[in-house]
Amino acid sequence: MRTTDESPAGTLDVPVLRSPRAIAWRRRWNSLRRFWQQYRRSKMGMGGLFILVAFTLLAIFAPLLANRCDLSPLCHPDNPVLSPPSARFWLGTDFQGRSILSLTIWGSRISLVVGLLATLITVVIGSAIGLTAGYFGGWRETVLMRLTDWFLVIPFLPLAIVLAAILKPSLWTVIFVIGITSWPSTARVIRAQVLSEKTRTYVERARALGASSWHLMTRHILPNVGPLIFANTILIVAGAILTETTLSFLGVGVDPTVNVSWGNILEQAFGQGAAYAGYWWWIIPPGVAIIFLVLAFTMIGYAMDDILNPKLRTR
Repeated sequence: MRTTDESPAGTLDVPVLRSPRAIAWRRRWNSLRRFWQQYRRSKMGMGGLFILVAFTLLAIFAPLLANRCDLSPLCHPDNPVLSPPSARFWLGTDFQGRSILSLTIWGSRISLVVGLLATLITVVIGSAIGLTAGYFGGWRETVLMRLTDWFLVIPFLPLAIVLAAILKPSLWTVIFVIGITSWPSTARVIRAQVLSEKTRTYVERARALGASSWHLMTRHILPNVGPLIFANTILIVAGAILTETTLSFLGVGVDPTVNVSWGNILEQAFGQGAAYAGYWWWIIPPGVAIIFLVLAFTMIGYAMDDILNPKLRTR
């Protein structure tokens, strides 16, 4: 089925054919434009976006801003050890003579990669389980929700530590551990929304017309649950970054001999007694970076939730 657009008055009427796909994409573009117009009015959201863009550019251009050789203590054996900030080392050096500035810049890459990929795993697992349990109900819902409750009952941090200790320490291990242990809350949120959506009139009408369950879930329910998933995803990233920092701080995170993360920097600093010896420049830069990056995702998440949830806008 195609629609036509009428020409302006006084001109030759030439029908313009538009396919349903083109109409759908135009509606999506208009929705995205309206969303951006509303998002720009949020000072909190724009502030968080500015911070996130700054950290993203820092991670992308890390090779241009800091030499990777600075991460190895063998690269500059003559560097002063535990040197305070100076003209040569803007943020000082650690116990191996490595530049804290270089460590912080390269650590941004690990935090962003772990946060985004772990969140992707969390959202995929949580959305699939929540959508399946909420739509089908019955024994499927019982089994999936009992599995979700089991993950919720077990303390998250001990479970993550045990999994990280059993598996070989690496970047992908941390991503897997965070993703596989963080999905239950997402699954319960999505299930609750699906239970509400599947009783709507448009779903009943599509089912009466012969639509399959797969079509109903992917073409009707999932697009309407999508904004909730997207807003929840932004908040999950912040939690994933904090979890990576915690695991690295406890010594079961990213392998410090292969990758440098902010959690590793803090773990080494506290292991060498920097907090008690007064080596503040070793602790403050990665700590402030973690705070601002998590704050950025949190601000963006709350701003998006305020836009995508009409009930919050009316309050």
